[in-house]
Amino acid sequence: MRAALLACLAALALGQAVAAEVRSDGALLPRDSNDAAVFRGGLVYSNYCVTCHGINADGNGRAARLHNPRPANLRMSDKNDAYIRLIVTRGGEALGRSPGMPPWGEELTDEQITDVTAFVRSVNMR
Repeated sequence: MRAALLACLAALALGQAVAAEVRSDGALLPRDSNDAAVFRGGLVYSNYCVTCHGINADGNGRAARLHNPRPANLRMSDKNDAYIRLIVTRGGEALGRSPGMPPWGEELTDEQITDVTAFVRSVNMR
């Protein structure tokens, strides 16, 4: 019973992820498109980053006040993609920044790190 429930939940989650990679006009996004990477990166961001960096990626998440220094405002970041990948992979302390930024390299796949980098780039206003 429990295995069947887990299988149903996994299928539902997969179906939602696949169905969500659809443009507003109903066309599917190619898996290797930047739009698809931004979409998948948004999912990674909402699961791993939003608590500190906030729903608007402005550094004002629910846990932001617990950190000193506060989480980065990703909307105004001047960092390039290579740096974003490094800080996501290795964490803040490894790059001489906030130890509050955890290293996600052991948790996230390379594709997830690439996708969340694309998402951060998409919300950046600079």
